[in-house]
Amino acid sequence: VQLQASGGGLVQAGESLGLSCGASERFNGYAMAWFRQAPGREREFVGSLSWKGDSKWYSDSVKGRFTISRDNAKRTVYLQMNNLKLEDTAVYFCAASRNRYGSFGSTEADFGSWGQGTLVTVSS
Repeated sequence: VQLQASGGGLVQAGESLGLSCGASERFNGYAMAWFRQAPGREREFVGSLSWKGDSKWYSDSVKGRFTISRDNAKRTVYLQMNNLKLEDTAVYFCAASRNRYGSFGSTEADFGSWGQGTLVTVSS
């Protein structure tokens, strides 16, 4: 699955921003996730959802502020980020699970296809 993330930009703390990730093909059946990598830090899990979109998981740091969703007809997964904080500054990556219609976790090893990343910068 080829993925293309978009929507990053510069926002102020407390504002909202939405990211999108489009898939070229074979989107259905894959669990999708968002990860992020802040400067000088390792890539970390942000959130994921099942291939049906009916089960979602979030990291504690974004729970209650970020919402992940998908539109299978448009082959797109979204990340709505509200009440952004300075520490949310990072490059955000979308990823597709290694297997279709299977189980998955929250580590990078669970996801086999990655988008190129889109930069989100939160300023004070």
